[in-house]
Amino acid sequence: MVPSGRVYLLLVLGIAIALFLSSVFSVSVGILGTLLFDGIVLLLTLADGLLVRRRRIQISRQPLGRLSIGRDNPVVLTVESGQRPAKLLIRDYYPSEFGVSTPLLQTSLPSSSRQELTYTVHPTQRGEYAWGDIQVRQLGGWGLAWDDRKIPQSTKVAVYPDLIGLRQLTIRLTLQNTGTMRQARRMGIGTEFAELREYRMGDDPRFVDWKATARRMGATPAVSLQIRVLEPEQEQTLIILLDRGRLMTARVQGLKRFDWGLNATLALALTGLNRGDKVGVAVFDREVTTWIPPERGQHQLSKLIDRLTPIQPVLLEPDYVGAVTKLVNQQTRRALVVLITDIVDITASAELLAALGRLTPRYLPFCVTLRDPQVDKLAYTPVSTLDGGAIEAAYTRTVALDLLSQRQVAFAQLKQKGVLVLDAPANQISDQLVNRYLQLKARNQL
Repeated sequence: MVPSGRVYLLLVLGIAIALFLSSVFSVSVGILGTLLFDGIVLLLTLADGLLVRRRRIQISRQPLGRLSIGRDNPVVLTVESGQRPAKLLIRDYYPSEFGVSTPLLQTSLPSSSRQELTYTVHPTQRGEYAWGDIQVRQLGGWGLAWDDRKIPQSTKVAVYPDLIGLRQLTIRLTLQNTGTMRQARRMGIGTEFAELREYRMGDDPRFVDWKATARRMGATPAVSLQIRVLEPEQEQTLIILLDRGRLMTARVQGLKRFDWGLNATLALALTGLNRGDKVGVAVFDREVTTWIPPERGQHQLSKLIDRLTPIQPVLLEPDYVGAVTKLVNQQTRRALVVLITDIVDITASAELLAALGRLTPRYLPFCVTLRDPQVDKLAYTPVSTLDGGAIEAAYTRTVALDLLSQRQVAFAQLKQKGVLVLDAPANQISDQLVNRYLQLKARNQL
């Protein structure tokens, strides 16, 4: 039981009563009157606390499931009141490492009612965490005492990569496949037959199917020319090489660069599997620490999530040549090889250039780098004055511009060797990588 603020106000009122009685009668009368008044207040407070215990509300937390890193994950508490209204203060003991939208929940319930309270937690690191009990304070009917108690709800919760983003991407791809969103098909770019349709103005006459036209004209003389519509080839192979070396340990926009890369890896894998491709993943630092052979089917996505979720980045320099050599030995057929990493300057990226150059022309190499948006901001923020602070800002801007310039030189060298390049802010890499992959599929570049 915890006294409410109203009790303290009444006790202060008792002091005022004591002063009044002392001025009118005597000091002893004032003291006795105050003691009597305070005693009544305390007895009522005790009675209020005992009564509210008989009308305790029920609170339960809905199952948490698997949380997504870098997302606002909803947590729902279900509250049920008894025969009387209830005023509540609720604190859920979520892991201290999480950000939270509302640390303390307040609500008032009518009698015999049910209410769901929702707040969000924002984890920034994968792993398993201990989730504590629920502490609740319920105000008595007279407003004098809080019933303070803990409801046993402790559990373990696991933080995974961005599963919320994967669910959203699944919906998007499903809509594209079912035709709700227009599927991009280009005449003559694909290699697999999709359908026959009538010739339209502007169609390439090279794709007229004369045999199909003749057959239909035999049945219906008025039929028009038939055009073969082709779509990108299915059942190709996609290999993702995910760097977990030193540069991937840095934090960008609240998450480690490796976590952004892992989210992008799973998003790309989901897209490839949805498009009928075989997908395999390798994670490497000084050596290839995880190798998941390419397979097709949605069961492969579950395997990727389970195998990749426990992996953390390490403070080791990555061996790009070793990773590519391992890949070449494991994958003999042509494949799209996507390497997700980051580069600092020309010198540090020399090994990356050599490794990806070995993949052409047998494979189609694709280098994906995760840029820090803060570097862009520093590089393109103008310096207005030349005081002490501006001089430091000008120096910072110069360094940022030099870093971006060296990245561009490295990318130019990669492109000269036939390597596809995508350099995007880490927090946008998943969407841009998926869109770029879908463009490659539509153009049949795989």
